[in-house]
Amino acid sequence: MNQYLDVLKKYAVFSGRARRQEFWLFVLFSILVSIVLAVLDAVLGTNGILGAIYSLAIVIPSLAVGARRLHDTGRSGWWQLIAIVPLIGTIVLIVFWATEGEPNPNKYGPNPKYAPAA
Repeated sequence: MNQYLDVLKKYAVFSGRARRQEFWLFVLFSILVSIVLAVLDAVLGTNGILGAIYSLAIVIPSLAVGARRLHDTGRSGWWQLIAIVPLIGTIVLIVFWATEGEPNPNKYGPNPKYAPAA
């Protein structure tokens, strides 16, 4: 839960690096919230409006944490655009996100595993 809130606190911060844990826990929690909202939409008969509002609300934080995760692997956040390529682009992006970050500081900042908590 703290990882999810940390990402939301950095709403539009595209600089720096994000650990795998921060990224994947944000993804997991976002999926869980989406499932709960889909159930609520079905029960309330709101035709997916709650899910749509939530999806719009997390677009920027999702792009930001994705860019920071790519920075941790030494890649530019612009690599997220590879998802435009059907199937292959998404698979490549998931592999990049799952790759362990560079152990040493890189041009995007110090290793978040060893950086002091701010």
